[in-house]
Amino acid sequence: LRSLFRRRNDIVKDIRRNKSRIKMQLLYFGIKIPEEFSNDKWSHKFRDWVDAVRFAHPTAKSALEGRMRTFRFLDKEKREISTQLRAYCRKYHKEDYYLLRSIPGIGGIVACGILSELGDLRRFNNIKQFAGYLGLAPGIYQSGENSRGMGITKRANKIMRSYFVEASWQAIRADPVMQAYYRKHVHRNSKSIIIKIARKLASRTLAVVKTGIPYEPGVVQ
Repeated sequence: LRSLFRRRNDIVKDIRRNKSRIKMQLLYFGIKIPEEFSNDKWSHKFRDWVDAVRFAHPTAKSALEGRMRTFRFLDKEKREISTQLRAYCRKYHKEDYYLLRSIPGIGGIVACGILSELGDLRRFNNIKQFAGYLGLAPGIYQSGENSRGMGITKRANKIMRSYFVEASWQAIRADPVMQAYYRKHVHRNSKSIIIKIARKLASRTLAVVKTGIPYEPGVVQ
């Protein structure tokens, strides 16, 4: 399961690189992407627009067509692997999968990542231990009787830390409590705030698995 999840993670990186190459070719030839397509989501309408781009030389068109074939192959591969991951987790880790899915921000792929990369969360005694494993706990520098914070520790499961941070942005949109917390502290360093939200999300994740009780979204008073 972990191998399949990491295969998907590698494909996501390949897709990002391939998208960048396609955008760079368009920029090189002075072709501006329409404002309606200026986002990271490549809709079928945008793909059709790229296919219709004209060049003065056929070799330039061939290069773009080759990159688009690569993109479509990778995109299809990602979708198929995502389907396999979700199906496997629903079949063999059904209880924990749906407990994780009850948390705003934790989608199917993030839930699969937690199950494949982190295994049974019940082995963690508390959120401090779990957050430390994810790299969402502050590092501490100690020298004699002196100690000071060093920001988040570099010792971490970097794959899942990035997924928890990404899921935190979704949680802010979906959960009123998370949204209220973010708005209250948004005037501060946004990077440090999102890490704190990721830690809160990790706390919820550990709690629902250890208690076996689905998460109930809070209500802002």
